[in-house]
Amino acid sequence: MEKDLTKGSVLKNILLFSLPYLLSYFLQTLYGMADLFIIGQYEPVAATTAVSVGSQVMHMLTVMIVGLAMGSTVAIAQAVGAGDRARASGCVGNTVTLFLALSVVLTAALLLLVGPIVRVMATPQEAVVGAQAYLRICFAGIPFIVAYNILASIFRGMGDSKSPLYFIFVACAANIALDYLFIGAMHMGPAGAALGTTLAQAVSVGVSLLVILRRRAIRVSARDLRPQRGIMGQILRVGVPVTLQDGFIQVSFVVITIIANHRGLIDAAAVGIVEKIMGFLFLFPSTLLSSVSAIGAQNLGAGKPARVTQTLRYAVWMALGFGAVVTAVVEFAAAPMVGLFTPDALVVAAGAQYLRGYVLDSCFGGVQFSFSGYFCARGKSGLSFLHNFLSIALVRIPGAYLASKLFPQTLFPMGLASAAGSLFSILVCVIAYAIVRRNDRKEGLYAA
Repeated sequence: MEKDLTKGSVLKNILLFSLPYLLSYFLQTLYGMADLFIIGQYEPVAATTAVSVGSQVMHMLTVMIVGLAMGSTVAIAQAVGAGDRARASGCVGNTVTLFLALSVVLTAALLLLVGPIVRVMATPQEAVVGAQAYLRICFAGIPFIVAYNILASIFRGMGDSKSPLYFIFVACAANIALDYLFIGAMHMGPAGAALGTTLAQAVSVGVSLLVILRRRAIRVSARDLRPQRGIMGQILRVGVPVTLQDGFIQVSFVVITIIANHRGLIDAAAVGIVEKIMGFLFLFPSTLLSSVSAIGAQNLGAGKPARVTQTLRYAVWMALGFGAVVTAVVEFAAAPMVGLFTPDALVVAAGAQYLRGYVLDSCFGGVQFSFSGYFCARGKSGLSFLHNFLSIALVRIPGAYLASKLFPQTLFPMGLASAAGSLFSILVCVIAYAIVRRNDRKEGLYAA
């Protein structure tokens, strides 16, 4: 299971590590869309709306859990890179303890807050009952969601990005089959969608544990489960800023959606569709963040700073290349891409405008994600939070609001506002990177 990412070609390591990661993200995206697609075939609009609201809440929650798990990936990867098996076991054990406690607290708190959450989401009255049923079942299954993500973080910290891919494939297949059973055959509506999702996560966790036991790859003693201040602090120093960053990004998407909603039904529909398209296009940039974090952390632990810098440089060039190709394709195919989701000509035209401006973010976003991965690998995830916070607060949201007011006839400037936010992030990242490197040279650390 364990893979040494501190030897061989840096570029080859990035490609071999990131491809399974990319496929995992792709399957997770399909996993999240399956409930909506299947319930739309069997149930009325109110049920679809209920699942849409519930899945938005669960997506935000999952993204924040994944962000916290980044701290475990980095801590484990640094220990593995340094060849410190005892510390690696301690990192795994403390990860289990931390996330077990977290799952218990989250489950209890969120089950009590189902009603307020549904109200805050401004759920249409017809969909309230369904949304509440969906969330209650999904919240009850939070321990499985947490378990899957900590297991994935452990595998990736050890350099194995393939096993989590297999586990999410199992979950995705199980979810689709169970959705057709509960929604299609048993007509359970939103509750059936939630039950299928929860049981699919449980199946995935069960398969993960069987693989671990069979390989005997992770050895954790009772002593490793006891919280250790140094290890727990390392996990939280990296994970908490990433969690806050990801949560803030999700909130910014909601704010921009609200801004679009005020422009009317056509623009609201167009922005919603383009956000789905950009979600797919951002799978690769998101993969770079996670790959740079894991690979960089292992090499940092092994005392190979030059390879950490190389990893960042390769990731930046890959992000720019990917963004250039995607931008060129979308500029010519924006309308047909939006047309896949709706036959409405007005929505297609508005969506094409928004997408042509927004698509530049696929280039800039990949670069800033690569820097975020580097900062996380260095244990400086606070810098990752900082540049994202400044970008959203100073450029992305104000830019979208001003563009909406100044250009009411087109969505193109609103799309550019998102790209401008990422460009601002890159500027902050470059400045932060230069300061970090200068401090390294002063201290005689990582000067390579």
